[in-house]
Amino acid sequence: MRKNRSNILRLGSIGLLILALVLFLFQMVAYSRERATMPEQLSIAGVPVGGLSASEAVQRLMQVYTGPIELYYSDEILYLQPASVGFRLDTEVMLAAAELQRSGSDFWGGFWDYLWDRPGDAFSIPLRAEYSTPQLESVLTDIAARYDEPPIPAQPIPGTPNFDAGVPGTVLDISRAEALIGAVLQSPSNRTVILPVIPGVAPTPSLLTLETLMRQIIDVSSFDGLAVIYMQDLQTGEELHFGLFRDQEIGLEPDVAFAAASTIKISIMTSFYRYFDDPLDDESARWMYEMITQSGNDPSDWLMQQIDEARGPLLVTETMRELGFDNTFTAGYYYLGAPLLQIYETPANSRTDINTRPDIYTQTTASEMGILLSDIYACANYGGGSLRAVFPEDITSYECQEMLDLLSENKIGVLLEAGVPDGTRVAHKHGWRSSPLDMVGDAGIVFSPGGDYVLSVYLWNSVEMVWEPTSGLVADLSRAVYNYFNPPIR
Repeated sequence: MRKNRSNILRLGSIGLLILALVLFLFQMVAYSRERATMPEQLSIAGVPVGGLSASEAVQRLMQVYTGPIELYYSDEILYLQPASVGFRLDTEVMLAAAELQRSGSDFWGGFWDYLWDRPGDAFSIPLRAEYSTPQLESVLTDIAARYDEPPIPAQPIPGTPNFDAGVPGTVLDISRAEALIGAVLQSPSNRTVILPVIPGVAPTPSLLTLETLMRQIIDVSSFDGLAVIYMQDLQTGEELHFGLFRDQEIGLEPDVAFAAASTIKISIMTSFYRYFDDPLDDESARWMYEMITQSGNDPSDWLMQQIDEARGPLLVTETMRELGFDNTFTAGYYYLGAPLLQIYETPANSRTDINTRPDIYTQTTASEMGILLSDIYACANYGGGSLRAVFPEDITSYECQEMLDLLSENKIGVLLEAGVPDGTRVAHKHGWRSSPLDMVGDAGIVFSPGGDYVLSVYLWNSVEMVWEPTSGLVADLSRAVYNYFNPPIR
């Protein structure tokens, strides 16, 4: 009986061992099959590939990374195929890394974890891919060409000194878009890009546009005399210089000679600061102030006499000549009966095609008076310009600033000043010849939010002009230039 029981136990043990062996072999086969695929906790380029074969892993990667990317340009939805920018996954390198991870682990250690249903360590293989930056830039350039709204400069309103508002438009920030799309091309989950669209800047109208507008203003005004205009952008140095005589273009090489009237006092002021250092004594400062703000002739004579009692006007002219102004001169004092100290023949007053009957005592041109003002501005603001170059020991930047301050005190409310908003700083000197009123001029610097500029306007007619339409024409021309530098924006 005991022998039979012992045989039964032995047979049972053998059976259990066989069963255990079968189970062991079964689990080993199952583990071996699992080991032949990607580890459960493995991801490639952020994509889970556990349990997949190599070909299945590649297929899943391709599904994720080669699908279209959504691009949003404002309200427009566009689709970018990665292949169109040369996007390519380096699957060979990534699969080789995955294979190394799969086969490099300990078999029995992994089998033991398998038996106890313990997950292995998570492991991620980084993305290996490339795309063509030139191809992406080309795609974005094409998108910009189709969807950008180009900025439109302010447009002049014909016959008026005003401009219609410019349109800033919108433009695609291509460099920023390249960076955003580059990041999304390498992301397995975020496949959407809101393209960076930035507002543009309405460009300044061209100088040709301004010139056309100013010509139209003169035409609409029915002014049938001579108008010569000089303008300089003090930021860029760009110049506008043209002349019309009875609606016909006239050449300005050389420029046209005008009676300088009181605008010549800018030259007297400049010359006085050449010979006398700032701060001026009280009497000189008083005469200077009255000359600029009240157009006083007695102050002008007194200041020139301080330079040289006999030759003061000629030294003013000499200063202008040293600065390169061959058409600007003062040939005598203002007082009644003052002798003519010298007769000046200049390129401007030697023209035979047009004659404004300029004063033999004092003459200038629109361009030379404008350029003199730009030199004062450059001297005051940058320590440069012809004044500092020609008279480095005699004229300082501080003195040039004093000149601008004096000219800014000349407030008359008409001519150039009437064309700018109240409170705008205008450093200018006006002048006209009356009885009859055949010449009106104003030359100044306008300090505006959109940029500082010089404007010099001289008008002449062979018949007496009426003040109101004539001064209004200068104001309209001034307003047109101000609006050019400060156009309205939508």
